[in-house]
Amino acid sequence: MNLIWHDWSAKDLNLYALYDILALRNQVFVVEQNCPYQDIDGQDLVDSHRHVTAYHQGKMVAYARLLAPKTIKDSVKIGRVIVAPSARGQHVGHLLMEHALVVCARHWAGKPLFLSAQAHLQHFYGSFGFTPCSEVYDEDGIPHIDMQSPR
Repeated sequence: MNLIWHDWSAKDLNLYALYDILALRNQVFVVEQNCPYQDIDGQDLVDSHRHVTAYHQGKMVAYARLLAPKTIKDSVKIGRVIVAPSARGQHVGHLLMEHALVVCARHWAGKPLFLSAQAHLQHFYGSFGFTPCSEVYDEDGIPHIDMQSPR
């Protein structure tokens, strides 16, 4: 699969990219996972945050949101990690995480990383050096676990 990758700041996002991001997140997190929650949370347009996207044939097929640390001691928060149904089973999730980690290193070298993973993906994130730092908990009806990496 030939993918075109982008690392966007909020000021770099155009209207179409933002629409694609919100549409993909809605398609999977709200509709497919049957999980009504407030996805638009005020974090997408914070200029210090980053948006990693992958397009295939003009359609967004992967996305991750990276939240900048608020203080010098805070971690970078990786979230909204998503692969479109049409791109699953083609190693796109691994490529997305690889790109997200490169973006983290580029913008926040040496900062620790944090994510709230769906519990069934613990092994996947573990393959990138993340280790659990909480017990499994319920978030919007889906089991999650907090994970961290010292990168």
